[in-house]
Amino acid sequence: MTAQLIDGNAIAAQIKADVASRVVALKAKGTAPGLAAIIVGDNAASISYVSGKAADCAEVGIFSETFRLPETATHEDVVRLIERLNADDRFHAILPQLPMPRQVREQEVIDAMLARKDADGLHPVNLGRLLRGELDGAIPCTPHGVMELLRATGIDPAGKHVVVVGRSTLVGRPLAVLLSNKAAGANATVTICHTGTKDLGQFTREADIVVLAAGHVNTLTAAMCRPGVVVIDVGVNRVDAPTRPSGYRLVGDAAMDVREVASYVTPYTGGVGPMTRAMLLVNTVRAAEKLARGE
Repeated sequence: MTAQLIDGNAIAAQIKADVASRVVALKAKGTAPGLAAIIVGDNAASISYVSGKAADCAEVGIFSETFRLPETATHEDVVRLIERLNADDRFHAILPQLPMPRQVREQEVIDAMLARKDADGLHPVNLGRLLRGELDGAIPCTPHGVMELLRATGIDPAGKHVVVVGRSTLVGRPLAVLLSNKAAGANATVTICHTGTKDLGQFTREADIVVLAAGHVNTLTAAMCRPGVVVIDVGVNRVDAPTRPSGYRLVGDAAMDVREVASYVTPYTGGVGPMTRAMLLVNTVRAAEKLARGE
């Protein structure tokens, strides 16, 4: 068996086309959706990621602006910027790009945002709404992107056993909630595995769907999979590649031999990543739509 690759770029393009039409409709009614991104320091990955998000915004007609603070910025500097953006009507969503320098208390930065302007669905109010099954607001972008990948590919989690490897608030935990919701496109039985799991393969060999968000190379191998498993690989890891100009290449959490037994897999690039960025646009336009409705 050779796994079919799930084309996240193509699915993300469909989502962006829908967002673009919604932006046109909002602008016709006098609302121009806006996204503010915050970068603290000179993290190259963060700068590259936010630049990509700015390009996505321009593509669909969303106004965006990036606010950069130096590596030496204090926690109070970041919170003051958040408060200023909370009061700025040009922006319907705010994205504090993580990670931030050690002196910045990231959770407090997230808490300082207005819940309705939370672009990544990580504010405690939005996470609480997610737990209650209220899905009309900001949903964490990567978990939401994974759900859309499954839906667009025709993979219904209902009644299936899904193993999520990773328990972060950014991916693992909210994804487990989304998958287990009593709703169309969900209704899965979900197991969360993590660094404290003694025998990961014991669980993954029983899974119909495995979602990898561990951040470690070769977390999943073919020997740990049942034939026909669906593998959604969220992991992004750098490994040495001396022959490349950069000196490294990007790989996921799944070993390449997983493709020999799986029915579907996401590629290391062009899989989940484009979906995460697309769902940020969805959260931004949703926030603008809700405000336009007076919610």
